[in-house]
Amino acid sequence: MKTTEEIRMAVLIDADNVPFANIKAMLEELAKYGTPTFKRIYGDWTKPNLAGWKKVLLEYAITPIQQYGYTTGKNCTDSAMIIDAMDILYSAKVDAFAIVSSDSDFTRLSIRLREAGMMVIGLGERKTPNPFIVSCDKFIYLEILSPTVVEDESKVKVENEKNEKKPATPANALQKINAETIALIANSIADVADDSGWAFLGEVGDRLIKKQTDFDPRNYGFRKLMLMVKSIDAFEVAVRGQKGTEIVSVREKDGVSVAS
Repeated sequence: MKTTEEIRMAVLIDADNVPFANIKAMLEELAKYGTPTFKRIYGDWTKPNLAGWKKVLLEYAITPIQQYGYTTGKNCTDSAMIIDAMDILYSAKVDAFAIVSSDSDFTRLSIRLREAGMMVIGLGERKTPNPFIVSCDKFIYLEILSPTVVEDESKVKVENEKNEKKPATPANALQKINAETIALIANSIADVADDSGWAFLGEVGDRLIKKQTDFDPRNYGFRKLMLMVKSIDAFEVAVRGQKGTEIVSVREKDGVSVAS
């Protein structure tokens, strides 16, 4: 298996459907999954609404691809991205793709790339339609890349209570840990647990993403899965080993059964 540094990634950005303000956080996030060897952004650069993107392209070495809108009402940017993605795929120079867009038009492209053995990471806003989200191996909401994620579970509980009293804004909305979320975690623990009910947290995290591609503890205000699980009364966490080489395990508490 290749390491993160060995995984070559093509990053394709739909300038019309994602904000430029997140670019630094986006690239830092993608560095967790591979090394970008292609960084291209698509749009009609004659339009004033893309002016913000122009300021950051040189700073982050992103190649702009000009795509004129030949017909009113048609998104030619999508077609250009899809054609380039297939060209890159057949070049056999990458191992993964990152599609940065909130547009469901890239659903079929994501499916096709995965059929070819590519890992596909999607990044988009919370408004992204579900078909595109589930077509990716992993989908990351751009909103959680802003510095609003906290590490203290007590603060998250307070924030969730506030969110119940007022409409959540797209910029910093936190999802509430509800019964469905707890059941998802419990079932994932059961899938990989040993005879005593304990499961390695890393394996649980992998299973969660396979079941729900947009699952991320940061959606709920937690920097790590361990902090999220510890905040839920139904689970107990055990940490073994020395600092830096800890092994984290999790299971349902005795007498508790939320898995279905």
